[in-house]
Parts: sequence; C-alpha cells; structure tokens
Amino acid sequence: MIDRRAFLRAAGLAGAGTVLAGCSSADTTAPGAPGTTTSPVPTATTTVTVPPAPPNWESLRARISGTLFLPGDKDFDTVRQVYNPLVDGRKPAAVARCQTIEDVQACVSLAAESKVPIAARGGGHSYAGYSVPESGLQVDLSELKKVAVRPDGTVRIGAGAKLVDVYTELAKAGKCLPAGSCPTVGIAGLTLGGGIGVLSRKFGLTCDRLDAATVITADSRVVEASSARDTDLFWALRGGGGGNFGIVTEFVFAPLPAPALAVFTMRFPAGSATDVLGAWQQWIAAAPPELWSNIIVTGAAQAPACEVSGCHVGSLGELNGLLAGLKVRPSSRVVQAKEYLDGMRFFAGSSRRQSFVASSRMLPGPADPAKITRMMTGRPGLDLLIDSLGGAIADLGPSDTAFPHRKAFASAQIYMKADAADAARATTQVSEVRDALTEVAGTTGYVNYIDPTMPDWADAYYGANLPRLRKIAETVDPHRVFAFPQAIPRA
Repeated sequence: MIDRRAFLRAAGLAGAGTVLAGCSSADTTAPGAPGTTTSPVPTATTTVTVPPAPPNWESLRARISGTLFLPGDKDFDTVRQVYNPLVDGRKPAAVARCQTIEDVQACVSLAAESKVPIAARGGGHSYAGYSVPESGLQVDLSELKKVAVRPDGTVRIGAGAKLVDVYTELAKAGKCLPAGSCPTVGIAGLTLGGGIGVLSRKFGLTCDRLDAATVITADSRVVEASSARDTDLFWALRGGGGGNFGIVTEFVFAPLPAPALAVFTMRFPAGSATDVLGAWQQWIAAAPPELWSNIIVTGAAQAPACEVSGCHVGSLGELNGLLAGLKVRPSSRVVQAKEYLDGMRFFAGSSRRQSFVASSRMLPGPADPAKITRMMTGRPGLDLLIDSLGGAIADLGPSDTAFPHRKAFASAQIYMKADAADAARATTQVSEVRDALTEVAGTTGYVNYIDPTMPDWADAYYGANLPRLRKIAETVDPHRVFAFPQAIPRA
C-alpha cells in the first residue's frame, strides 16, 4: 500500500493542499516582448480533496510499548468492554493499551492523521459508552495507574487508576481525597466532570483538589495545565467533562489528612417516601458541612419506599446527635464508626459489570416530596438517588471552575437496571421521570451522568460556562480530533 506522502511525491504535489488544472497557456511568448500585448489568461481551478490515509495499525503497534488489540486478536472482545454491557454492541477498530505518555501521543497522532474517532478509557464508566468509539481507536489507560504520594504532600495519580486503588494508597499515607463511591470508577472521568462524593460537603469536589494535569492535546503535544500555565485549559478540566479537550494521562492533587468517619443507613417502610423525603430535605438543609447524606426513593407499583444513608466527618456521638434531628422513624438503622478507608468501602457497592439506563437533574432547592412520590409510583425497578450538595461545594462560584452547579441543593440521578431486552422500556421510564423533574428541578443535569437523550444537553450540563468551554475547545482542538456525539458543541 503506497502511503500518502509517497503518492504526493509521485504526483509532484508534496506539500500542496490543492491540485490546479488548466494553469498553462498555449501562448508562450514572453510577456512584454516587442510586438506583443499582454492580457490576463483565463484559467480554471479545480480543488481536489485528498482523503486521509487509512490507519496503519501495524505501524502503531510497532511504535507503542503497550499492546495493540485488533478484531480477531485474542482478548480483543474482552479488553474493549466497559462497565455497562448495554454498549457491548459498539466495536472499536482497535484498542491500544498504553504504558507510557509517548504511547498516548502516538495514538492521538494516528487518529488526527487518519481522521478516525478516538476516545480514552479510564474506568470505563461513561454512562453513554463514549469510551468505546465505534470504528475508532480506544485508548486504554488502565496501565497508567500509579498512585504516588510525594514529599511535598501532593499525590500524583495516573489517569487509569480506579477509586479503590486511589483510596487504598492514600490511606497508607494517612491521606484522603473527596471522590466518588463506586470502586471501579476511574479518577479521570470523575475529576473531569467535577466529582461528587460522600466527602464533598466537607472538602469540596474532586476537581477542587486538583493542582495540575498532564494532557495530550489534539496536536500530540504534552501540556502541563495548572493555575500557573495553560490556565484556560486547567479551568476547563475541572468540570468540563471527559474527552473534550485531550487525553489526560496524569493528575496532581492536594490531598487532605484522612479523617475518622461515622456512617449510617436507615430504611423506611413502603408508603413513607413523601414524609421521609420532606423531613430529610429540611434536615440536610440545616446540617453542618461535615454531614453528607443521600436519599434513595425506589419506585413501586403502589407505594414507593425509601432509604437514607450518609457519612459524617467526626465521631459516632456527633453523628447520633445529628440523626436525632431527623423527625421520621426508620424501620431499621445501622450506625458505625469507620476509619477513612473502611468508610469508603462502606459505600462501595459491587465491582461487577451492570446493565443500566440513567439520567440526572440538579435540584436548586428542596422539592415537593408529594410530586416526587407521584413520579415514582407505578415504576417498579426504577430508583431516584438524591445526593446532598452545598457546604464546601458552594464555597466556589459557578464560574470559578467549569462545574456550574455550585449553588445546587442536591443532584438527582434517575437509575434503572435493564438488560438488552428491557433497555427500550427502561430508557422510556428514565426519560419520563427526568422530564417530570423539570417542574421541580429545572433543566440542568450532571455531565458525569451523561445521557444521550437529554434535551438541550449542553446547556443542561454546562450552563453559563458553555460559551467559554466552546472557545477553549475550539482553541485546543480546532479540527475536532476528540469529537463524539456529546462533545462540547462548536459555534
């Protein structure tokens, strides 16, 4: 197969962007010669677009120190999989399991030259499956997972690290980060979308602890973005969503001393959702930032049930005093003191792959509990997870980072397990509740719960920060190397 540069040389066109036809004249008399007149010679110009060369996968295989998997290779159908089996039907053209920053650079260079879709996969928890680019190059960062606490007190974390590994290594050094609960979620996607978690009301979002990030941009450059340099890009990486501005290979965070925690779970009987939600909203609105809590309303044919859980940065006695202020009685209650790592494990849940459909809204304030109960009636199998915000999250303004929902009261995730045969019905159920929530929550949403069916999704996820994000995306990726269906839209 002749490569593109050799073809252009053979055609006498190396370095040219267009082919000009009919540019010569039959009159070869020198202009201005005695006895001659000069006049413009009409010419015809034809622009020929030279298509990009197809990806040379074997060349990429030779260039990287990691492993390249192609369809038909052993393990290809395993390594391309992500957390949600509902996207297993989506197949990349290749998967590059990178071991170095240079490997990632080589992948970006090939994608830019060949115009093939490219996406990074950290933990593989993209709700819409965007870390599996159809017929494109999936950049597997799972080997870039080192967590190193440094002498200056910062921690350097590879973009392929999962939360369970981050928490384990930080705990060894007596450190913590405010981050999510699912153990197999990647630190990269979580941070880039903001990073809501059980310590957020006390310590802020995950992105609020970010000091710097190493990014491979669309032109394959290595950029160290921080508050001191490439400041626009650094702003965008803190809440502007994963995959929009390049591939982050490493993060530097400012961790905090690991605190002692007290955790709790309370279950309530069917039919009590309205009373419990009303009481919970009043209670958490008045709670100190050391207390984080969520409420899960579980849909049912007749009478939705609910569960309240939470985490307190402090002692068991302090937590029991706070719980006394919740004016509803549970049918069961568990309250435990935990060290930091065990506290994170308490909220971890299962690491196994799970088929689901989900969406979100952000609640600007307490919502009418009776309306929410009505939304969840007649919907068995559907959960509404309302996570409290406020506290340290609201200490920053909506435009201080790219995360716009600083003043929100809570996030609301609509979540339904569904296998392939039931996915269409689940999508309908989730969308109906999402749209019904606009009456009490407006039209905002959380980009880390990205939903391909979300109406006006760019405004929902980015709000007033969208124009600045668009300009930054146009600057760092003018040719849309990192395009995907819900990438930052261009003007």
